[in-house]
Amino acid sequence: MCGIAGIINFNNTTVKERDLLGMMGKMKHRGPDDEGLFIEDIVGLGFVRLSILDLSPAGHQPMFSPDKRYVLVFNGEIFNYIELREELKANGHSFNTNTDTEVLLASWVQWGEDCLHHFNGMWAFVIYDRENKKIFASRDRYGIKPFYYYLTEDFFAFASEIPPLLSLIPGKPTPNKQVIFDYLVFNRTDQTEKTFFSEIDKLQHGHCFSWNFKPSTIPLKPTIRKWYDLKDQVLKARNSNKICGFKELFITAVGLRLRSDVPVGVCLSGGLDSSAIVSVLLKEYQKQDLSTFSAVYNNGQVGDETAFIKLYDTELKNMFYTTPDASSLLNDIDFFIGMHAEPIPSTGPYAQYKVMELAKNNVVVTLDGQGADEMLAGYHYFFGFYFKELLYRGKVGLLLKEIFQYFKIHKSIYGLKTFAYFLLPKKFRTQGRINEKAYLKNDFVKKYKGNNTISGNLYKARNLHDALIDHFEFKLEHLLKWADRNSMIFSIESRVPFLDHHLVEKTLSLPSEQIIRNGMTKYPLRSAMKDIVPKEIYQRTDKIGFSTPQDEWFRDTRFQSLITNILNSASFKHRGIIDSTKSRLLYAKHIKAEINISKEIWKWINLELWYRKFID
Repeated sequence: MCGIAGIINFNNTTVKERDLLGMMGKMKHRGPDDEGLFIEDIVGLGFVRLSILDLSPAGHQPMFSPDKRYVLVFNGEIFNYIELREELKANGHSFNTNTDTEVLLASWVQWGEDCLHHFNGMWAFVIYDRENKKIFASRDRYGIKPFYYYLTEDFFAFASEIPPLLSLIPGKPTPNKQVIFDYLVFNRTDQTEKTFFSEIDKLQHGHCFSWNFKPSTIPLKPTIRKWYDLKDQVLKARNSNKICGFKELFITAVGLRLRSDVPVGVCLSGGLDSSAIVSVLLKEYQKQDLSTFSAVYNNGQVGDETAFIKLYDTELKNMFYTTPDASSLLNDIDFFIGMHAEPIPSTGPYAQYKVMELAKNNVVVTLDGQGADEMLAGYHYFFGFYFKELLYRGKVGLLLKEIFQYFKIHKSIYGLKTFAYFLLPKKFRTQGRINEKAYLKNDFVKKYKGNNTISGNLYKARNLHDALIDHFEFKLEHLLKWADRNSMIFSIESRVPFLDHHLVEKTLSLPSEQIIRNGMTKYPLRSAMKDIVPKEIYQRTDKIGFSTPQDEWFRDTRFQSLITNILNSASFKHRGIIDSTKSRLLYAKHIKAEINISKEIWKWINLELWYRKFID
């Protein structure tokens, strides 16, 4: 796990070492153990290393192929590198290290671009062909590892994080107002290649590009293509004769992600997903020395799952706890917003940040539960998609049964509200969300509401199967981005077993009735973990995750001072985005506990502080 960076000049000048070193320095937290760079004419590659596999200097990057033709910088892990190494040996390759980096490079030499389909892992890498003056870059299937780039008439630059690229922009960067609109209205980011900065884009997950830099033929931009299509792979899994159950695939996925030459721990929230990882490690891999890291709060506070976490007290010796609160967030807020470099729609990622801070002195690798909710319909609004599917399929009897079971178990009408919402045309879905954000200025709404892609891409599905795939394509990545930043700022590698592509493809090939059943989501996981996870956890019906009692925090007198100052500031008033008068009135009601608009409050202050730090 590392940080990569690079510059390619179009004006036939040699890349300056100081520019590359400056980029590398801004993400040294991603690789405190080693660093290296390669400069040859118009191409420069930089690398900072966090040593995970083969801790020796043999893992140094940039790494060269044996004939010195290819140069590689690679961020991530290829978990099946041991099996691939044996296959490559049979094809005549020899190896001098125990790294997955060397396996990746040999795979490129052996299979070219097709090597991507051989990898089980997470990655962003760049290979430079010194002979043909060509660069190839790739990102993993689901976007676990980041890849940002900045393209001008004079050069192309890339990096694992945004701040290294900001250092190359002459003058001030400009905000992307469409991205800001989507963030405020839909609570979503990263659903397209755009970032909050107009100058900076990202390579989409499951995409790659090639670029020829021969002086007389340099094209204006890279040729980007989608190398991995989830829908196609799910269809293949559905038609496959392979008989592998969810339990077997999940246990294998967890085991692969234990491969490490440094200590491994688990971020334990108390929910089903992270608990499943812990239980598999304890019972299938006998990891009795396992360390877990959890965020807890006072009994009864939103986000507190102490009672569920404590169910592992008798099995785990190394359980660590942190308690984020209003005071800690106030102390951390400037650094937290700066290290993420883009606004975040809730304080949930802050709890994850504190968990990673807790873990940093104990482990170098963590296993985390991201991806399970998108794969197994873990969010309650997925009931709306399922009800919609049953209606369109004419399964009225099953629809009524599922609605009854939903009411019986969850005592909520939320599923029916989302059902009705997903039946609306796109225009009305967008307007419905806008109506909830009465604090937005009219001119801002008029300018950007018609260009949003979320209503059409994320909420258009006619059935649960398509909704789950849409969430992998347009929603999951922002969670993975936050996890990457929260872990790497503390030089920790975060691994996500639920995103093993074999597990994802097989699970998404299941019929909807095997994902949601009798008013309960995640049926395959609950069934698989029935004899492994404590009963109190696998029967849970609520969904919390890394939540925080942010509604209480923003009523704290210290936060009142910060928030009031922001809402009254001239800069906030003149952005042309949020009506300061309406927002102050809403905040006054929140303080009195007449309403809970903590998510909106956080978005207001996060956006304003981001503007001040990066734009102003």
